[in-house]
Amino acid sequence: MASTTKKTWKLQEFMGHSAEVKCLALGHKSGRVMVTGGEDRKVNLWSVSKPNCIMSLSGHTTAVESVRFGHDEELVVAGSFSGALKLWDLEEVKILRTLTGHKAGIKSLDFHPYGNYVASGSMDCTVKLWDVRRKGCIYTYKNHTNCVNCLRFTPDGQWIASASDDNTIKIWDLTAGKLLKELNLHKGPVNIVEFHPSDLLLASGSSDRTVRFWDLETFQNISTSDTDKQPIRSIAFHPDGACLYSSGGDSLKVYGWEPLVCHDVVPVTWAEVTDMAIANSQLIGASFNKCNISTHVVDLKKVAPTGAASKSEGLRTALNSSSGRRNFITDRPPTSSTREASEPKRSNTPPEKNDTGVDDENSVSRAEIQNQDDYRKLFQGHAKKNANAQRAEPFQPPPDDEIPEPVKVQKPSGPSERKEGRKEVSPRPRNPAPSKQVKDSIQAEDFLPKVQKASEMSESESISNLLQGHTTMTTVLQQRSRNLQVVRAMWTSGNTKTAIDSAISMKDKAVMVDLLNIINSRASLWNLDMCNLLLPQLKDIMGSKYESHVITAATSVKVVLRNFGTVIKSNMEEPPSAFVDISREERHKKCLACFTVLSSIKSMIHASSSSVSPKLSSLYREVMLLMSTIE
Repeated sequence: MASTTKKTWKLQEFMGHSAEVKCLALGHKSGRVMVTGGEDRKVNLWSVSKPNCIMSLSGHTTAVESVRFGHDEELVVAGSFSGALKLWDLEEVKILRTLTGHKAGIKSLDFHPYGNYVASGSMDCTVKLWDVRRKGCIYTYKNHTNCVNCLRFTPDGQWIASASDDNTIKIWDLTAGKLLKELNLHKGPVNIVEFHPSDLLLASGSSDRTVRFWDLETFQNISTSDTDKQPIRSIAFHPDGACLYSSGGDSLKVYGWEPLVCHDVVPVTWAEVTDMAIANSQLIGASFNKCNISTHVVDLKKVAPTGAASKSEGLRTALNSSSGRRNFITDRPPTSSTREASEPKRSNTPPEKNDTGVDDENSVSRAEIQNQDDYRKLFQGHAKKNANAQRAEPFQPPPDDEIPEPVKVQKPSGPSERKEGRKEVSPRPRNPAPSKQVKDSIQAEDFLPKVQKASEMSESESISNLLQGHTTMTTVLQQRSRNLQVVRAMWTSGNTKTAIDSAISMKDKAVMVDLLNIINSRASLWNLDMCNLLLPQLKDIMGSKYESHVITAATSVKVVLRNFGTVIKSNMEEPPSAFVDISREERHKKCLACFTVLSSIKSMIHASSSSVSPKLSSLYREVMLLMSTIE
């Protein structure tokens, strides 16, 4: 009986990739499918309620940094660290396009409401609009000064909003091809923006830990939430527009905006929620941490205002009637002439040389179905339609409070099983296209690298090819330089701990390694609090694929063991319960936490010591000798 009164519960937790998960997105139409991308360069598709991978898409040559479902959940687009996009058709199990042109990693994606266009935002500070039919970039917007974190088209497809680390939101008019308005009241990076489903209203969430609501008729900030505990990384409007859900830290807050009111605060044991979807009076929140993915469910029938039966209808009526705002016109243009009129303006200048649909990556893109039954139900033709009723059933809370243990993804054990799996799949094709369209359909050559002999290249082409990698590296280094300047500003102000906290929150291992190299040279900076703060980061960096990063982390571990090994060992015993010594109890907790992480690092060294370079092997031996001080 207790489970029927639950407002929230963890649905599942499982290992999603063989390396760190970098991005995640839910299917917002059904709320029942999920796509993830990782450092293993793969894009994996899942049913929200099951830990088994349905389909794995490969072909990227660098980590997958962003993913997004199409509005009908039949397409998926993925952007990589190298700046390439890949567009996949899930029903026909094939790649449609590879689009290249960004000079740095892609951090945000969105589909146009009519499906023929995709927008991408990058660490190179640009927003690109792609025509997926003509396989190219049709416009580039270059007004941001930092990474573009989020993109959203308006419901009518006329504007696009871009949120950036430069603390601004920019509204672009796609028809005119220009910046319409800049919204710049946030005091920190803007992480997420969402348009109201019908009204001319925009909501934004920022690292300044506030949610702001913007009137899109006057472009004025109409209300701002109180400061939350954590940065706001995910927001979602209720489908009928009655309220906005915001996740900041370990809670879900429900806001109204005119006037600002917090209808409800729901404690949820999720971490940084990456995406939220609403279906069948339930909110599904998905997050990731290292290789693991977790999903939570919030029963909106038990959350105000939609869950309070006595108040719900009155609140919705009041909210919807008080704004007096115009609505987005979301009817799709019915004729070719009006459709052409509504298409985004194309640039009068020729596209950049590399803004094309040519697949210039080295690996072959392929889709492998891992779970055929779930694939047929979720993505394939008639079976998908027949499964709608089953998918529409709300998730049920577990009978007790047990948290699901993370499970590993089951993958085929060898090439023969994968080959056999592909043979059994017979995706149902869509309506056959006329012969004229078949002639113009995608050819295999579209997905093969276009190789040009060096002798056939002109001098300018050769220089351009040489500069491609240089420009990407320059952009990455500029971003790293900006991060280091932020850390340096805090460091020089005298607050070392704040500087380290800032570096950790950036989640940039290169910045953390640069900081560690400085700390390692100044032993006086280390104390027990610093050890407790940095050891989990050292463990993470020691799993890096770059030897220089591992050497720096191992050197830091050596410094910790040499200076604090005996302190950690001597404070491992719990203080006597008969005496109250708060400082000793705190010291015991810190030392116990340090010992736990150091034991994990010891296991990592044991597991990898046989396959490292002589230099690293020598450093590992020194670390293992010092480990005896804590045993």
